[in-house]
Amino acid sequence: MMRAWGVGSGALERMSFGERARLAERLRTSRLARWAELIGRFRQMADGERARKVENANGELVGVTLGDDLSRVIPSELANLGLPGSRALFAARYAAGELMLYDSQGEQDTGRGAIVACVDTSHSMYVEGPGGVTREAWAKACALALLDQARHAGRDFVGILFSAADKIQVFRFPAGPPADTAQVLDFAESFLGGGTSYQTPLTAAAELLEEEFNDAARTRGDIVMLTDDECGVTEEWTRGWNEAKRLLGFRVFGVAIGAPPAAAAGSVLDALSDNLRSIEDFTDVHAAADLFRVI
Repeated sequence: MMRAWGVGSGALERMSFGERARLAERLRTSRLARWAELIGRFRQMADGERARKVENANGELVGVTLGDDLSRVIPSELANLGLPGSRALFAARYAAGELMLYDSQGEQDTGRGAIVACVDTSHSMYVEGPGGVTREAWAKACALALLDQARHAGRDFVGILFSAADKIQVFRFPAGPPADTAQVLDFAESFLGGGTSYQTPLTAAAELLEEEFNDAARTRGDIVMLTDDECGVTEEWTRGWNEAKRLLGFRVFGVAIGAPPAAAAGSVLDALSDNLRSIEDFTDVHAAADLFRVI
């Protein structure tokens, strides 16, 4: 169970027996304890995708770009070919050279910004899907795998839990020192409830990346928005968001949990994201595998 939660042998060696016993009891009785196996599978999948990224690419996959190279089209674009109503749109984007493609380069000469996972913890995220897995459990497992991703890349990680406009919790995990296990568990266990606001967590994420840029001159951060809901944003907020994105060069990956591709396409989340994927099977950890190749 400790391995599933990312507690390695090195961390255990630094603990007394009493500390190990208390940690084991907390893991066993955690609100998400029944999803330890899911969390472990997510982390194993992410490890495999990191290895695949190095082995199978001419250069490191560092992002998403636009073009017409069908050999590098991302899976969410190819999914449009399976929807009769979206095939004409795919053809038009292909003709215009505007398909989303994996981007790669041999090496990077500047630092990378933080990975920020914004996890929706509104009431609807407590709904169980196929296999009895809740939307929250899938989102939290994905976020914990992204924490591993950040640590392997030497990048800061920030977990933002959100629901209504006045409900938000921010957990910071700086690159370098080992992630504090108690803080990881606090992040995984916390649930806010209530409605959903996109503006609150995304504003907080942009401000954190701006702070990082001002302190360490790092750009090109990544924001991953994991949500099952749809809500509006104001025109004024959108203008400020687009300007921050232009200045800081961050990318936004949207994950629509429980939404079929046809419903997610054209949504507010789709408009805010550079890259969107839909998750319908909550037992499938590979549905988000491409995230760990491009982040």
